Amino acid sequence: MLMQEIVIVQVTTVAEIEPEFTQRAHAAVWCNVATVDSHNRPRSRVLHPIWEGATGWIATRRHVLKAKHLSRNPYVSLAYIADPMRPVYAECQAQWADDPATRERIWNLFKTTPPPLGYDPGSIWPNADDPDYGVLRLTPWRIDLYDLMNQGNRKTWQP
Repeated sequence: MLMQEIVIVQVTTVAEIEPEFTQRAHAAVWCNVATVDSHNRPRSRVLHPIWEGATGWIATRRHVLKAKHLSRNPYVSLAYIADPMRPVYAECQAQWADDPATRERIWNLFKTTPPPLGYDPGSIWPNADDPDYGVLRLTPWRIDLYDLMNQGNRKTWQP
């Protein structure tokens, strides 16, 4: 049996990978997000980002364990595996967007985006001013798009 060489395409700008990344991430809707706890152990949970270009947004509870993790280490690892043969990974820096204008804008982004990607945040929080409503901004520092059906080929962006 002949083994084909895995092809890794290193893209130079996030704009080259962003359309396929966003399409695949939005098709999956949910992803696994890992943080690092205070003992340097990974901790995973399922979250629901929306991507605007190369910026991801997560509406989430503000006063939960992940907030403690992010205060110590702001890096997260996202894994989208709706199609196990075409997983998508995004390594990001996460930061809270606490300004009222951004909180309101992201509230409306989730509310006006059609399901299943969008949803009404009012089903979780009373309004965008609720102190438990938080907005995480994701800024990728690496994105990998795999195609395991095609000899494990992948596209990678890293500045």
